[in-house]
Amino acid sequence: MKYILVTGGVLSGIGKGIIASSTAMIMKSMGLRVTSIKIDPYLNIDAGTMSPFEHGEVFVLNDGGEVDLDLGNYERFLDVSLNRDNNITTGKIYNLVIEKERKGLFLGKTVQVVPHITEEIQQWVERVAHIPVDGQEGTPDVCVIELGGTVGDIESMPFIEAMRQFQFRVGEDNFCLLHVTLVPVLGVVGEQKTKPSQQSVRELRALGLSPNLVMCRSTQPLSTETKKKISLFCHVAPENVIGVHDVSNIYRVPLLLYQQNTPNIILNRLKLTPKVDINCVKENGHMGDDGNQGTPYWLEAWKAMADRMDRINNEGFGPIRIAMVGKYTGLTDSYLSVIKALEHASMHLDRKTVIDWIEASDLEPAREGNASPITDFSPEKHDRAWDLLRSAHGILVPGGFGDRGVEGMILAANYARTHNKPYLGICLGMQVAVIEYARNMLGWTGANSEEFGNGTKNVVIFMPEVSKTHMGATMRLGSRDTIFNDVDCKIAKLYNVTKVGEAVEERHRHRYEVNPEYIQEIGTKGLRFVGKDSTNTRMEIVELDGHDYFVACQFHPEFKSRPQRPSPPFIGLVQAAWDQISKAINH
Repeated sequence: MKYILVTGGVLSGIGKGIIASSTAMIMKSMGLRVTSIKIDPYLNIDAGTMSPFEHGEVFVLNDGGEVDLDLGNYERFLDVSLNRDNNITTGKIYNLVIEKERKGLFLGKTVQVVPHITEEIQQWVERVAHIPVDGQEGTPDVCVIELGGTVGDIESMPFIEAMRQFQFRVGEDNFCLLHVTLVPVLGVVGEQKTKPSQQSVRELRALGLSPNLVMCRSTQPLSTETKKKISLFCHVAPENVIGVHDVSNIYRVPLLLYQQNTPNIILNRLKLTPKVDINCVKENGHMGDDGNQGTPYWLEAWKAMADRMDRINNEGFGPIRIAMVGKYTGLTDSYLSVIKALEHASMHLDRKTVIDWIEASDLEPAREGNASPITDFSPEKHDRAWDLLRSAHGILVPGGFGDRGVEGMILAANYARTHNKPYLGICLGMQVAVIEYARNMLGWTGANSEEFGNGTKNVVIFMPEVSKTHMGATMRLGSRDTIFNDVDCKIAKLYNVTKVGEAVEERHRHRYEVNPEYIQEIGTKGLRFVGKDSTNTRMEIVELDGHDYFVACQFHPEFKSRPQRPSPPFIGLVQAAWDQISKAINH
């Protein structure tokens, strides 16, 4: 087993996840079998109870693991299905060690960070690294490990020490360390500053780890002088100083690494033989507008994807505007997988898509006392939110928890329904669509969700098997079957379902569901529940008759969307929005 460790210095959010994903993708493109592990040095057992405002989205895996959003990047780049154990947290490690201590498995010894915590970390990494995630039998060739946080953080110390020991445990031919730093430009002179990189590498080396490659994040390509200086002070060869400057889209990062010979450097370090000819380049191969070497055939598909993304973003015709009506719009990472799913659908349809972010509560009218429950009512924000909603070509209401902004989401669903505006509701977005329909088409003015606690007719209820006392990992989680009971609908055609009873697998994360008692009555007015679970009682997909595209699903289709295989519900939304633009042009 070969291990590639990615660490970061200077500051958080520097791009370790994309660099780790890109490195893993390059290894896979060369015919090697790759797996990934993300280490998060927080005390939470998993990401399930963390606020989207603080940590971004909670990514859900097939086995129901609630994990860091970087595992979503790994799955999208590698097109694999990871497991909950591919995400290590301090909470998981300490929980495991304490459980062993309570059972007396340490034979009376004093349990300490070193060696017991660090040993548990190493054992976990070795165990998980050998588990295939690509659907094939046998052990992967390479494991890419991303250590979250910033070198020097007190929370990361046990993991740094574990990795220091681990390099000797597996041997230097099986361990390659990539350290990601920042090269800022200060002042009007525009000089690239190397001191943050120097300090970061010095800190890392003081802890017993020396990088084999220094990956330098910057706004512009590194100058030759900058590379020489970092090489001199950071104890790496000049060719091992890799510039990772800002590019037009993330699909260009693997190409950027290839341009600087990163694959060969890693292969030589690990004494690893690829399964393809790494230097085979077609005569007409072309890396990009910078005139660099041609693209190897094993990267051609990725380059084509990057080129397509650039072409779509630069096309002259006006973009498709999708109004994202959400609760956590203050941090777009809260909806990272939704953004990526829209991006994948855009590439598939060759159409540029732009997201107009709308804070759901801004759609709500002034409350009593001229204030909403959270913030003071702002007429300016209210008017702007409605202007964006009305001018959008499609509306998307994603998942969320709690009652803040829900009435705004209901208003958005109502506008989409009554104005024939393409609509996609996900999880909570499906529940608010059902509530809106019950209120305005069935006349149930008290229709609401049990989650919000102020309705006289709860058309959305708490699932009976879900714990009401514990929040972590207690929801309906992971991959489940959705069985189509109607194939004469748009969403069935998007999934290529042709027979009643056919099933599709999608990932779930919810505590509440549509109340089965009201399904038949709601369906009489044209809101059809076309997909259900295997028990035929839990509603999974709803579609509105006579509407260009009004679809909502209880599952989260964004989690299984891939650049090469975009999610069907998102394809439907973007296509329906484009069809509406085309109609307007033709008129």
